[in-house]
Amino acid sequence: MDFNKKSVRVGLVFLVLLLISGVVLLYKGNDAVALAVEKKEGILTAEQVKIAFDSVSGRMVNEAVKESQEVKKGDVLMVLDSTDVDLSIAKLKAQIAQMEAQINSLSGTIRIGYAQTSTNEQQNFHQIDQQRAALDGANATYENRQLDYNRKAALASSGAISQAELDEAQTNLNVAASNAAQQQQMLAKLLAGATDNGNTNQIDLPTIDQQRQTLDNKQNDVQNLQEQKKYLEVQLAELEVKKERLTLRAPEDGKILKILAKQGEMISPNAPVILLESKRNYYDIYLSEQQAVKLAEGDDVTGKTVAGNKAVAGTVRSITAAPGFADLKMSREKGQADLAAFQVRIYTDAQEGILPGMTVEVTQDAFTKR
Repeated sequence: MDFNKKSVRVGLVFLVLLLISGVVLLYKGNDAVALAVEKKEGILTAEQVKIAFDSVSGRMVNEAVKESQEVKKGDVLMVLDSTDVDLSIAKLKAQIAQMEAQINSLSGTIRIGYAQTSTNEQQNFHQIDQQRAALDGANATYENRQLDYNRKAALASSGAISQAELDEAQTNLNVAASNAAQQQQMLAKLLAGATDNGNTNQIDLPTIDQQRQTLDNKQNDVQNLQEQKKYLEVQLAELEVKKERLTLRAPEDGKILKILAKQGEMISPNAPVILLESKRNYYDIYLSEQQAVKLAEGDDVTGKTVAGNKAVAGTVRSITAAPGFADLKMSREKGQADLAAFQVRIYTDAQEGILPGMTVEVTQDAFTKR
């Protein structure tokens, strides 16, 4: 009987202690939900980058890295066979060199043609001057013969000279007229239809103009060759870019997590061949609506590692509505209604001793400063 009374008393004591603890927890808000609101935790994660050859394919001839190897931005990771591209580049370079030779040859011919045309023009001008002088001499002779004939005709009418002398004067006049006409035709031939304005250097000779127009048309041929050369140079630049892409380089600092292709394999364009763990680390925390509105993208947030209690500086990159599983449910004695949660992604700077996989804790103070 005494034993039963003692058991009842002990049970009553435990019951009283349990009730008192529940009241204290309810008063202080130290239930699971309250503690979850008080501080947040996230797993530090490194961004992974799938690296592929950009729009090129071929057989891998050099696997320059190994798994778990640290690499720097620009380090060679893999190399594809470039034999076909090298041959195409050599062929295009030969075509460009041949095109340059044609351009230089035609340009030289045009330069010589312009020089010869200018020389011909000066020679024609000189011949025109000479012919103009010859025509002036022939006209002067004709005028003298005309005066002589007129004088003798007057003498012959008075019987002062014989008819034979008058006939001789007539013959000389006809010869002088014919010579003047011939010299005029020769001058017209040299002018080739140009108007004789009296200033030889300002005469536009049609034959010279035609020669220059022909040379101008050849300039169009040079322009056409130059455009063809530019097209070949663009093709060469494309091939050189393609050759550069046959060498896969690290896009950023990081660690090789996995090599997805091996030396000797045929690689398809844009197919991932290496998985790289970058130095860009982040962690996610989930906040209630009341907490989320106090943060903005770009805000600085400082957490600490659970292991070692090291400070972790970070910057809020994004704030988005979280999936439904992260919402706060009606789980408290106070009858709290469901609350929507927001996912906050925080990026951190590289820091010695802070490794991906560590748990980062963010207290209420870190996101209530605003």
